Amino acid sequence: MTDQRTAWGWGLASIDAAGNTLDVWYPELKLGQAPVESARPNHNFGAIAHDEADARGVRRVPVFTVSKLDEPIEDAADAYLRLHLLSMRLAKPNTLNLDGIFAKLNNVVWTNYGPFAVEDFALRKLDVMATTRQAGAALAPHVDVSMLSIDKFPRMVDYVVPSGVRIGDADRVRLGAHLSEGTTVMHAGFVNFNAGTLGVSMVEGRVSQGVVVGNGSDIGGGASIMGTLSGGGKLKNSIGEHSLLGANAGIGISLGDNCVVEAGLYVTAGTKVTIYDKAKVAAGEPLETVKGAELSGKDNILFIRNSVSGRIEARYRKTGIELNEKLHKN
Repeated sequence: MTDQRTAWGWGLASIDAAGNTLDVWYPELKLGQAPVESARPNHNFGAIAHDEADARGVRRVPVFTVSKLDEPIEDAADAYLRLHLLSMRLAKPNTLNLDGIFAKLNNVVWTNYGPFAVEDFALRKLDVMATTRQAGAALAPHVDVSMLSIDKFPRMVDYVVPSGVRIGDADRVRLGAHLSEGTTVMHAGFVNFNAGTLGVSMVEGRVSQGVVVGNGSDIGGGASIMGTLSGGGKLKNSIGEHSLLGANAGIGISLGDNCVVEAGLYVTAGTKVTIYDKAKVAAGEPLETVKGAELSGKDNILFIRNSVSGRIEARYRKTGIELNEKLHKN
């Protein structure tokens, strides 16, 4: 008997001429102990799997992957399996061991013809253009190779299409994003891997790696939430339920339920915040000032900048926001 969490499935790996794994697509994954080899289901990839390199110099090879979810990532196939689990909603952000994921993934040229190796991209592009020209009619319109990005992570929707969501710009949602049913990601919204929503949500700003947004909350246009990738920190910020991060606002702390950060205001752990108290103001008593970190994760707070004094204030807010029900009935 073991408490080790595992997941398994057949994937279709893209292997370049140097033997590097560019990506792995898992149409279906299962949680739990993997079956023995003799009891494995068929992969059913059929003719789309091929041992001969195509014009990109890429072979597509079936791989059976078993991932030990609490242990460090073993290889690229393992990394892609965990990213698929998140986007398939089989795991929530911050529940999988993603240690070493960047070292296990290769930089890839992502195109309308799939992944290419970076090193010989120009030559392989010529090969693909020539092959497609030969295959088509002599006067058919030429279809060029369009580069979408150079990155370790591909677009989520090329691998996983979760039900009940809307995404304005697919380039802005990475594989490994977790989007719950009822989520709308507008055109300028961004959701990183190991981040996302836990319920019906509006995302018009940036949801950084490790950040989760609770049910009924709204990330306003241009708003941002500090993640942990570039700064090297370990603290994972989050937003609770029925909260609003206003347009062009930002947080380096967590918000609890029923909170609002007014448009344009950025609250970090070190921000000095005055706690507004009507009774103290009426009695002429001084108000308490604390660092933003002391209010992290607390419920029913309105963060505003006093337009007269300029100080940042935390005021009690009785109720949370309500999203447009019709808008998020996806």
